[in-house]
Amino acid sequence: MRWLAAGLCCWLVDPLAAEDPPQPYLEEPQYEMAPHLLGSQDGFRERLADAGVTILADNTGFYIGNTNGGFAQAFDYAGHGDYCVIADGGKLGLRDGLYLKLRAEHRYGETIVGNVGCFISPTLIADLPVYDSEEVYLTNVLLTQELSDAFSVFAGKMDTLDGDMNAFAHGRGKTQFSNMGFVFNPIVGATVPYSTLGAGFVIHPDDGPMAMVTVLNSTDTTATSGFDTLFNDGLLLSAAVRVPTTLFDRPGHQLLGGTWNSRTYTSIAEAYIPYPDVAIPTTRGSWCLYWNFDQFLVVDPADDTRGWGPFGRAGIADPNTSPIDAFLSFGVGGNVLGRMRRNDTFGVGWYWASASPEIGTLITSQFGPVGDGQGIECFYNYALTPAVRITPDLQYIVPTLRSAEPALIAGVRALVSF
Repeated sequence: MRWLAAGLCCWLVDPLAAEDPPQPYLEEPQYEMAPHLLGSQDGFRERLADAGVTILADNTGFYIGNTNGGFAQAFDYAGHGDYCVIADGGKLGLRDGLYLKLRAEHRYGETIVGNVGCFISPTLIADLPVYDSEEVYLTNVLLTQELSDAFSVFAGKMDTLDGDMNAFAHGRGKTQFSNMGFVFNPIVGATVPYSTLGAGFVIHPDDGPMAMVTVLNSTDTTATSGFDTLFNDGLLLSAAVRVPTTLFDRPGHQLLGGTWNSRTYTSIAEAYIPYPDVAIPTTRGSWCLYWNFDQFLVVDPADDTRGWGPFGRAGIADPNTSPIDAFLSFGVGGNVLGRMRRNDTFGVGWYWASASPEIGTLITSQFGPVGDGQGIECFYNYALTPAVRITPDLQYIVPTLRSAEPALIAGVRALVSF
């Protein structure tokens, strides 16, 4: 189980993303270490990894626009740079089972959230780590220590985007779906900050359910170290259990999790979702419960990690603090099977986000009528080369702000791994 302890350096809130990823330090198990645009002929990157230091870097660019509806019809270019270093303490001669993850990231350009009038971003990764900034931020300084074959602990500054993992609907918004509603469950937006300090443990037996408990700072500290505000306004408790299933003799997972944040809420402005800074009655504490599943229906007979099938998410949240008090999504995704396009993937999904009646009235007073948001996304991820992936993307969004008409979004995403 050494891979899982290393994998904690890449996965947070739910690191239980795969049963046997071929490379423990990769965020997406279906990709091998070889596909890098700047891979050297002399094998320097591989030798460095063998010595204990793995370097991962990529850039995700979007040229995407609102073609109809919303507030405005326009195309914009935006993107996200991701730079990650994983150090293996055992290979470096420090301590077996010890791993350090460093991640720096930034966004750039203009996204289409304002044109559409939606709060659930159609291009999530292009809005992170800080929605209105193009600065480079250090979002992970995370230490993980494997104490036994079935128990690991971790602590440090960490980003939470890798929580709520799903085989067909995650990929950090750059390898699978682009829309926030399919990258993770937006129901956690009112309680979980994007990047902050914390610690926790994970129980990971060889077979059976895996469980994780995390204690985090209650507020987002993406732009700072976080030590000067650590637990100044309460704490965040997060727990999740992920159970492997074998429905139809095919692999799948069921996940159940929950969060509780004890901080004081005075507005609905949050880190993940660019809500307007609308004041709410002072409230102490907030919670959410969430669930997701993935289930393979078809598996490649030559590689049981490849295939396709349905996925889904659901959740409820405190209506007094969360603008979304219920969420539901379903879809189908996975690998393209066959000999010609083995590295291509696809997906189509639908989501529904219920507007909290408590928060909705406060938004209405400033921005007009609000209602439940819905969205549909379909994509085809074309592997142009092992290091370059081109993804045409089409979305239909019913915005929460009813002053905006339903929007038809079309564009392309390009992921380049360096």
